[in-house]
Amino acid sequence: MKNDESWDQEGSMNIKLFGFVLALLELAAGDAIAKEGSDQYPNGAENWLAGVAPPPGNYFLNYFGHYGGSLHNGNGDKVPDASLSTWFNAFRLIHINEMRILGGNYGVHIIVPIVHQRMKLGDHDSVIGLGDITISPFGLNWHLGNWHWVAALDIRLPTGQYKAGNPGKSIGANYWSIEPLFAVSWLSEKGWEISSKFMYNIKSKNKEFRLGIGEPKMDYASGDELHIDFLVGKRFGLWGVGLSGYYLKQTTIDKLDGQAISPTLDPWSPGRKGEVFAIGPSVSYNSPTGTMFIAQWQHEMHVKNRFQGYTAWLKLIMPF
Repeated sequence: MKNDESWDQEGSMNIKLFGFVLALLELAAGDAIAKEGSDQYPNGAENWLAGVAPPPGNYFLNYFGHYGGSLHNGNGDKVPDASLSTWFNAFRLIHINEMRILGGNYGVHIIVPIVHQRMKLGDHDSVIGLGDITISPFGLNWHLGNWHWVAALDIRLPTGQYKAGNPGKSIGANYWSIEPLFAVSWLSEKGWEISSKFMYNIKSKNKEFRLGIGEPKMDYASGDELHIDFLVGKRFGLWGVGLSGYYLKQTTIDKLDGQAISPTLDPWSPGRKGEVFAIGPSVSYNSPTGTMFIAQWQHEMHVKNRFQGYTAWLKLIMPF
């Protein structure tokens, strides 16, 4: 058991953190959809052909859309006066090389997001600018009959604007992260597709964290996360319809100066972890020239310690 003095100290810290830190960690980040501070990857971005890398060459992808949602706490309850509305556009370049390693073609990519964010945490704040850039220096892809695989390593850079103590003016997460990933697609002769992308995000510390403007700097360590994009769909000629979505589960707790952050006012809570599941309709069109268009809407549910809302997407895939 902890003594009364330690309870008062930790309890006081948790009370202060509960209203602010939770919101700050759920602030818009430097990813394409700019939803959560602990997310630099735009969850749900990869669906149709997620595990199917194109033939050797150069490709341009564009992700455009909107996210809107309200903050939910560790019990899944809505936090009053805490909401987010974000427009985003991310540019992605992919190069697939003729070179083979372990039987798979070698590839690299870069993603550059631009974000316009409007956040309400009591007051309204808005900001527009560059988000956190993603690079992948190493990726391999394989094809065998109806099965297709991709394995790669993504590195996310803290290039987005970050204002310590002011989440409404922050786009970037202000930490580095690495993310090993594996994507797989099964395509049947009858037009059915099942695709999934499995990712594990490992983050460095944010050493510029502040509880408020003018407060002293602290080290914030966001927990690691397992997240999965998925799609089940059916093609009819050049068109495809299906359901796409994502699941995210935080696997380690958030820590502030090495101390676990409670998701409630209980200082003995096991720690704050985020979770979300989203699903919605998706439509694709493959033009005769090889350009692919995707439109989708994803609704979030079963949310803890994150914003809960929806994402509307338009995605373009084009060889050049």
